[in-house]
Amino acid sequence: MIPFIDLKKEYYGLKDVINETIEEVLRSGTYILGSNVDKLEKEIASYCGVKRAVALASGTDALVLTLRALGIGYGDEVITTPYTFFATAEAISHLGAIPVFVDIDEDTLNINPELIEEKITDRTKAILPVHIFGQPAEMKLINELAEKYGLKVVEDACQAIGSEYYGKKAGSLATAGCFSFFPTKNLGCYGDGGMVVTNDDALADKILLWRSHGSRKKYYYEDLGCNSRLDEIQAAVLRIKLGYLDSWNKKRQKLADLYAEKLANANCKLQQVAEGCRSVWNMFVIRTEKRDQVIEGLSKEGIGTGVYYPLPLHLQEVYKDLGYSRGDLPVAEKACLEAVALPLYPGLREEEVKKIAELVCRIIS
Repeated sequence: MIPFIDLKKEYYGLKDVINETIEEVLRSGTYILGSNVDKLEKEIASYCGVKRAVALASGTDALVLTLRALGIGYGDEVITTPYTFFATAEAISHLGAIPVFVDIDEDTLNINPELIEEKITDRTKAILPVHIFGQPAEMKLINELAEKYGLKVVEDACQAIGSEYYGKKAGSLATAGCFSFFPTKNLGCYGDGGMVVTNDDALADKILLWRSHGSRKKYYYEDLGCNSRLDEIQAAVLRIKLGYLDSWNKKRQKLADLYAEKLANANCKLQQVAEGCRSVWNMFVIRTEKRDQVIEGLSKEGIGTGVYYPLPLHLQEVYKDLGYSRGDLPVAEKACLEAVALPLYPGLREEEVKKIAELVCRIIS
């Protein structure tokens, strides 16, 4: 039995220190926005090489509040990718803005920067690239376009904490970066959590205000905010895990390299890492016309898989009024028909990767 992801194995490896830390928080009597949240914000800001970090209740909230802080609102257009988790576009829509989908690059699976300019209109206010599966998007070209047209850029780095683009960490490559600490992320807590990182003090201060109902002083409200506070227990857990993040990401890279070696002659396509990028391999995704056979064949051997993603966002029911049709964004559509993620996490053993790769080769040969 090889699960798609094994969070229990990670927990048992840190059990004593995790349990002790949680008990310390419980004994403290401070459970929301305590000293661990403050310290985590400083530590992740330092890790990413930025001035500010604001901890929030989820990666989705990070996206929504960042776009709101940049003035994105009703009728504005935000360019993004259709090949991502729904929260990317959902954040745009929640502000009354319109997601404008641009097709992806066939090799990297990230938004294709060569196709962005033709989608820019006088209503375009921002570009929201996603660092899909842990690999940074082509930020140099995206930032150049943004500067040319006076647009803001927000990184959806929810899958990519620790990844690098020409030596700079994800989250430090644009106006702001958004992280998710969902349990399956490379740095995950035991519930929901998120964060915004930025060098923009004004943006950080707005989000800091809004995360607590628009209040700085108890029962006095300066603006309409929301409840998006990170729990103290989650921050304490994340601070422990942050110390392991780089070593875990290196293990992911080693396993990804092994997969690539063993699948080199297989009839499937692997996500390619672009020049200047260092992926953190949140997912290891292959593409094959025999996806269903791969899923079924591995399942028979007790091996888990995941489909990321079964339907691109521009074809989702919720966005039917935007007028997209099948065939409009062919690369993303094809990826959604062929992509399947194989197990990849720090606790996975090399012999397990070899076994999975051998089975995949046999199934799709």
